[in-house]
Amino acid sequence: MEIRAIQTFHHVVALGSFQKAAEQLNYSQPAITFRIKQLEKDLGVKLFERGKTLKLTGAGRIFYNQSKQLLQDYEALNDEMSQLRAGARDFIRIGISEPFASLKFPAVLADFLNRHPEVSVDVYVDDANGCSQRLEKGEIDFAVCGEPEIKLENYYDPFYSDELVLLVGEAHPLAKRAAVSLADLRGERMIFTPVNCPIRIQIEQALQRKIGNAYKKMMVTSSSAHKFYVQQNIGISILTKTATLYTISRTKVIRITDAEIHPPIGILLNEKQQGLSQIVKELIMEIQHSFFHFPAESEGTAR
Repeated sequence: MEIRAIQTFHHVVALGSFQKAAEQLNYSQPAITFRIKQLEKDLGVKLFERGKTLKLTGAGRIFYNQSKQLLQDYEALNDEMSQLRAGARDFIRIGISEPFASLKFPAVLADFLNRHPEVSVDVYVDDANGCSQRLEKGEIDFAVCGEPEIKLENYYDPFYSDELVLLVGEAHPLAKRAAVSLADLRGERMIFTPVNCPIRIQIEQALQRKIGNAYKKMMVTSSSAHKFYVQQNIGISILTKTATLYTISRTKVIRITDAEIHPPIGILLNEKQQGLSQIVKELIMEIQHSFFHFPAESEGTAR
């Protein structure tokens, strides 16, 4: 089964005619017909019901839907190879989780690309398990994320332990406090990430030990959006320090005295890789270095 035959099949479907596909592809109609017949032979099924109008068979519809992704992957691979042929010395594909993807990495990458303008970079923003799956499929070269469910050939190297802080609106009574304990959150509406988020699970377990079920729950799936809900005094949120690097107006970050939870941030790699290039190693080192240089204004009330 040739990729060219699959591409021809998609042209025929899109145009609804062998003749129109032949004209667009600049081939004779017999050549197009031959490719489709060869594809049907390779697959062992009929793809078209031939008559006054051209219609897909049931097998044809299934093949059409399933082969879309195959063509997209093929085109993406061609694009990557074209960039390499065009002279890019290195092409780096990175998987990154929020909030690092939005709050810290753009500055790191800008500085890196200023020094290495010849490098081409693609960034895939995903959660830790999504990054792990991408790495396993070979879609990315490495990832920066929390600890995922480790796949057989992936390995995780944590380099930073984050800490949890409380984000409240400046009008909230707790905003007057320099620090709080989990017991102080009794009766509050807590804004959480999704139920399967490892950090949320640990936070709720800690709250259960301190105050049982004496709090309200609200889910906002993007941790980066929590600050805007807190700003409107809809609720309060326990976030990582990294997630609160840049507060917004009318919010305050408060230290939590007894939340002994330190979510890791690390580099995710795959054992099948033949070895990282020097330029990739340099970028990883800069990413790691960035976590130990937080801005001094990362805590307190934002005006």
